[in-house]
Amino acid sequence: MRSDDVRSLLQAAVPTAAAGALAAVISALVVGGKGAVGAVVATLVVILFMGIGFVVLQRTAKSLPHLFQAMGLMLYAAQILLLFVFLAAFKNTTLFHPKAFAITLVATTLVWIGAQTRAHMKAKILYVEPDSVKGDKPEKPGPKS
Repeated sequence: MRSDDVRSLLQAAVPTAAAGALAAVISALVVGGKGAVGAVVATLVVILFMGIGFVVLQRTAKSLPHLFQAMGLMLYAAQILLLFVFLAAFKNTTLFHPKAFAITLVATTLVWIGAQTRAHMKAKILYVEPDSVKGDKPEKPGPKS
């Protein structure tokens, strides 16, 4: 993974982790220990799902650039579907508070998307590949004199 990809990943993961920590504190104050556990689990799920999606999308962009946009749309749809499945699977759990989990899941997902958007907007991504050396001109085809 390139260093600018790692930087973009960190610029999305760090604010998400901070939002998750804040959600854990708020959940602990409002609901108690199970609320804090729910918030931490939700934050870890979001960072894991979105991080894996980011890595898959970057590898797709490198190897199959013509499928990048379609893969991105499919990936986000799959991530949302997996989050709904995860919510449904732990709907009636006693391990953590389900409402604190669900609210934190939505909040940290929104923070991830916002932070990833900000990181992409601040990145200086070239959309035209510059020449390797300025002033290089391709040779004219034909006989040399």
